[in-house]
Amino acid sequence: MSKSLKRVRAALEAAGITPDIRELGQTRTAQEAATAVGCDLDQIAKSIVFRGEESNSAILFLTAGGNRVSDEKASALAGEPLGKADAALIRAQTGFAIGGVAPVGHLSPIRTFLDPRLLEFDTVWAAAGTPRHVFPLDAHALPGLTGATTADFTQ
Repeated sequence: MSKSLKRVRAALEAAGITPDIRELGQTRTAQEAATAVGCDLDQIAKSIVFRGEESNSAILFLTAGGNRVSDEKASALAGEPLGKADAALIRAQTGFAIGGVAPVGHLSPIRTFLDPRLLEFDTVWAAAGTPRHVFPLDAHALPGLTGATTADFTQ
């Protein structure tokens, strides 16, 4: 088991959640992940990471699978211009590879914003630390588990 997968499992267990981590194989899109687990596209909690242009910090936006992040709304929420986070920044600050960024188990605390669309579901699915693993989670546990601020940042 990879170190990142172990961190996600440990974070869930520490929160009192019994992890149900599933290996899907490589899924490159939210739609592919939704098809693989048999859920609605918007039940996929995508982890979109930006780089704060002033802080040089990774900022995480958890969004429903069918939604796109609005650069303008996201920058306004973050309080600074946002740019593309490269693989090195994402790995250094979260401990995850692109495509496997989980909502929990980060190497360092990360500012997180949550798409309210995810809260319309009982269960959502998120990356479990690798591009091949996901786990289901009670959507209403996301704000407390991640420290996320729920806000509108989608197009």
